[in-house]
Amino acid sequence: MQRLSFIIGFIFWSCLLIGQNPHGEQLKIDCKVCHTSEGWVFIGDSSSFDHNSTNFMLEGQHQNTDCKLCHSSLKFNEAETTCNSCHTDVHNMSVGNDCVRCHNSQNWLVDIIPELHEQNGFPLMGNHRMASCTDCHISDNNLVWNRIGNDCIMCHQEDYNQTVNPNHMASGFSTNCVECHLPTAESWGAENFHLFFPLTEGHNIADCAACHDVNNYSAASPECSSCHIDDYNNAANPNHLTAGFNTNCAECHTTSGWQPADYKQHDAQSFPIYSGNHKGEWNSCTECHIGGDYNNFSCIDCHEHNNQSRLAGEHDDVGGFKFESNACYACHPRGEED
Repeated sequence: MQRLSFIIGFIFWSCLLIGQNPHGEQLKIDCKVCHTSEGWVFIGDSSSFDHNSTNFMLEGQHQNTDCKLCHSSLKFNEAETTCNSCHTDVHNMSVGNDCVRCHNSQNWLVDIIPELHEQNGFPLMGNHRMASCTDCHISDNNLVWNRIGNDCIMCHQEDYNQTVNPNHMASGFSTNCVECHLPTAESWGAENFHLFFPLTEGHNIADCAACHDVNNYSAASPECSSCHIDDYNNAANPNHLTAGFNTNCAECHTTSGWQPADYKQHDAQSFPIYSGNHKGEWNSCTECHIGGDYNNFSCIDCHEHNNQSRLAGEHDDVGGFKFESNACYACHPRGEED
């Protein structure tokens, strides 16, 4: 009786085992595709199953990989599809776990480093193109690329501290290098500075100390007279001091040189000489401002061909007419004839 019970039990468990699929219910292919009746040894190859029917296509080196390296159990659908489920993250999660951002299935080489830096807001331009990755991404492991921020000073603090011509620290310069230096440059030449005071033509000088005679460069005044007060005081033709000219040199001069000088404000402030009837009718200031006193002017010296008697006849209807410059200006403040 016991023997009969054993036989029945054995048959029951045998049928139960035969009915089970060790690969899970998700695998629907016929066993004969991979096995024979002589045993469960795998006789097929990777082409026996269309891996592209899953959500993980076999491309590149994955086509040559032993199935068991990814499928460690007999239930194939239990295999993870994320890169780091099979590949050790040598970057210690410093760049995330999505390997395909940098690598492809052919090899581990990275040939899109410039594009990756652009995506992260720091294009590799100028000398940055030639820098080694470990020059900026410093760590105990040269494969760890911790984010270091996009601020220049994160890498160039030492350059800033050691610069002496001019001394950046003593001068209180900004630590934002791009205010003076171009990211596209091949060297530290300051091509992108002084935008608030363009160094053009006469101001295009190499010696910063010629204007910045103090350690703190930010203390230098942008006023013309802070550098050119001697030029102002010594000017004799015309004498700027006696004429009471403004010390803002830019009102008359340009950076191309002291001559020619144009006092365009003359038209609005006193008398139109660059427009109206007097435009192009004079060559020098002293034609009207005789004697070097620019607070005074003469009309009758220029208009001497209009003799006094003829002008008196033309003004016979003007009471108290005088052949005198101030009288001319009183009636003709804009140089008009009528």
